Amino acid sequence: NFKIMEDFGEVENLLSEIQKLKKVGLFIDLNNDEIRGISITISDDETYYIPVSGFITGEYLKEKLNYIVSNAVEVSVNDIKSNLRFVETETENKLFDAGIAAYLLNPLKSTYEYDDIARDYLEFEVPAYDEIFANYKKDKSVLENIDNISKYASYNSYVLYKSIEPLKEKLENEGMIDLYEKIELPLTYALYDMEKTGIKVEADSLKEYGDKLAESIKTLEEEIYKEAGHEFKINSPKQLGEILFNEMGLPGGKKTKTGYSTSADVLEKLKPDYPFVEKILSYRQVTKLKSTYADGLAGFIEEDGRIHGKFNQTITATGRISSTDPNLQNIPVRTALGREVRKVFVPKEGCVFVDADYSQIELRILAHMSDDENLINAYKEAKDIHQSTASLVFNVPLDEVTKEQRSNAKAVNFGIVYGISSFGLSQDLSISRKEADKYIKDYFVSYPGVKKYLDDAVESAKEKGYSVTLFGRRRPIPELKSGNFMQKSFGERVAMNAPIQGTAADIMKIAMINVDKALKEQNLKSKIVLQVHDELLVEAYKDEVEQVKQILVDNMKNAADLRVALEVEVEVGNNWNEAH
Repeated sequence: NFKIMEDFGEVENLLSEIQKLKKVGLFIDLNNDEIRGISITISDDETYYIPVSGFITGEYLKEKLNYIVSNAVEVSVNDIKSNLRFVETETENKLFDAGIAAYLLNPLKSTYEYDDIARDYLEFEVPAYDEIFANYKKDKSVLENIDNISKYASYNSYVLYKSIEPLKEKLENEGMIDLYEKIELPLTYALYDMEKTGIKVEADSLKEYGDKLAESIKTLEEEIYKEAGHEFKINSPKQLGEILFNEMGLPGGKKTKTGYSTSADVLEKLKPDYPFVEKILSYRQVTKLKSTYADGLAGFIEEDGRIHGKFNQTITATGRISSTDPNLQNIPVRTALGREVRKVFVPKEGCVFVDADYSQIELRILAHMSDDENLINAYKEAKDIHQSTASLVFNVPLDEVTKEQRSNAKAVNFGIVYGISSFGLSQDLSISRKEADKYIKDYFVSYPGVKKYLDDAVESAKEKGYSVTLFGRRRPIPELKSGNFMQKSFGERVAMNAPIQGTAADIMKIAMINVDKALKEQNLKSKIVLQVHDELLVEAYKDEVEQVKQILVDNMKNAADLRVALEVEVEVGNNWNEAH
């Protein structure tokens, strides 16, 4: 049961009762980013939808939202971050985020909407958005229908109201209430600040970069057509396959239902012997850089000259923060052309970028979790970990390790964290499977604690159905019960890696919360503008640089107490590329 409330006096009376209430379910109904109405649930059978009408303006409702948050004991919402711009009052310890709670309890789902929460935690079904606004793709008027709008908003606030206790109880039972209260909830506020601040982009430099790529594309096209003997659609796998394997007679052609495979794997194998193939791969890379970054990023620059991307907490199964609109975590760093993109991200006038990056965080976590003495000692003695591994695995003195041996040991070190197979390692290092198998076996002889830890991690996940990080984050692994060999193998790799990658994500989140807090406590104007995997980027005022560096190092190093010290590398620069 819900009531549409449009009478100003009734609304005033209702909201004056809020302070007597322990909990409220609240949904802000938006239309083109403006408040169209709010729905509040104050008891099991009292839900009200208050639309903007007459004296009830968007500004009036915004004022009342602040009143509700200030006066109710607990307010349940879904996605605090998207609600914060309407609430100026102090909200920490006041707001409960049902979406984040539901995500922690099952990070494998793709959505955490009100109908998902009702079905999964309240054991009743409510109509989803698509059911309430059925046929909206054909008939847009259903989106403006007040009955539909009020029904949708009211279901939201009702489910939010009803789900507080069940979600909290389940978090408590599964050992994740601290993870929710001490990491995910405060992180929401740090991410909100970062999104609001945004990052400055030099639009002119971005355009120049795009023009430069367009020139490269044109040159590559001409060279490719000349060698092929005629023009064709380079991005068409079918046409490219015909040219490579029929017209040019290159080896290694694999027929699929639609023609020859021209995947990156196939072309990479041919690249060393065929310059033509190298040009095709370059063409693919340059066109992707142009469409995704040079053209793609330009569309996200707002009036203030900055990109205000979204950083999401409820997307990845491992707990890592993800980035969308645009994806700023995926900007390439390994190629010279990719690094050019980072040069267009600049600090504002009077500032520089301070970039802090964890050094080998996942390997350090592996050392801690496996309790392997050789791995722990290598870090404690401040040895080059890859050189140290090469010395043990290839049985040569530390000072006689060759560049190639170190490079191979590095691939094994990082591969082990991801449960790499001898086949995967042989592909990475271009060696035989037998050699790769020996590398892995010798690695486990050198680091027996790691072998035991990884085996135990798989067994534990098979028994429980999930893996756990140092901070209690669970990652369900249903693939371990699969009868399909490939799926089961994938599940085993996840069981080895998820506790390590998830712990790294938790540590970064703790560091980010503490850095954000320290910047505010010390009354600094500098702000975090980006978080990318193991890296934090701060736009620092020039007279605050030393304080910012200290804050980053202290808070990132002390985000977790491991048997192996966390190390942080800090750089300063006038653009993101310079600082990284």
